[in-house]
Amino acid sequence: MSIRVGIVGISGFGGGEALRLIANHPSFELVYAAGESSAGSRLVDRFPGVPARLAGLVIEKWDPAAMPALDVLFASLPTGASAAALARVPEGVKIVDIGGDHRYAEGWAYGLADVWPDRIKGQTRVANPGCFPAATLNALAPLLADRLIEPGHIVIDAKTGISGAGRGGDSKFGYAESNENLQPYGLLEHVHMPEMATTIERLSGGSAAGLVFTPHLVPMTRGLLATIYCRGRATTGQCLDAARRFYADRAFVRVTDTPPQTKWASGSNLSFVSYAADPERNLVIAMGVVDNLGKGAAGQAVQNANLICGLPETAGLEGAPVWP
Repeated sequence: MSIRVGIVGISGFGGGEALRLIANHPSFELVYAAGESSAGSRLVDRFPGVPARLAGLVIEKWDPAAMPALDVLFASLPTGASAAALARVPEGVKIVDIGGDHRYAEGWAYGLADVWPDRIKGQTRVANPGCFPAATLNALAPLLADRLIEPGHIVIDAKTGISGAGRGGDSKFGYAESNENLQPYGLLEHVHMPEMATTIERLSGGSAAGLVFTPHLVPMTRGLLATIYCRGRATTGQCLDAARRFYADRAFVRVTDTPPQTKWASGSNLSFVSYAADPERNLVIAMGVVDNLGKGAAGQAVQNANLICGLPETAGLEGAPVWP
């Protein structure tokens, strides 16, 4: 079965990672690539290592009215740049929006694939979670579902590689500024805060009031670690047991006894979660690791596309992480 797919925003980091995964997918056939600055060039000009069968595909200027017939469209555009254009895509084309415009928007399923796969199956419009929520919510979901932690006053301290800032060319994220440096950003008003708060409330049935989230850029290309501080009387063993039950039949979530490392997930769609707890201090520490371009973006987007197309959820995503 050949499913015709397209990628909008193919020259960005998220779009390029989607290209890498789709190029080796057993059922997806890439027939359309679109961008802005890259329009008019061939895929091989932007991605010299692309498979020969895709090398001559020309990147077109993004115009919903000029798309060929597609089954699935992946949109990897900056937040604020996709809503108006995607509204013009024909209803018969399934869309996975890797960007931030449709998270918890009316008519769009929230694509937290490892937690709510049944809410994604059969949908035609899916909004991919952000990279920080992907790591954070996978770690928190079992604890919230089993009422092992309080949903309020959660503190999230997260670190991401520089590719998490996108490929927009902002000089403050260049090599000289980022090397040997650690940068907090998006304090108090990061774009991922609303979706994390909403999901925490839906998982727990309580209020996420008091949620604190501080992201940092670290001098590595890719990878994301979220360390999350919660109130709760559970033991470490109870947290680990809850997560193992919750993810017992999920292909991509690995529950580990030891704190996870970003390198474990590099180049993959895997999500690692672990916990440390001290009930006497009313403290639970949850840890989540993903590749910010994999599970945090294109990997989960392909997982969501598999779900909405009725394919095996793991199709095209079973490759091992890159090591070292």
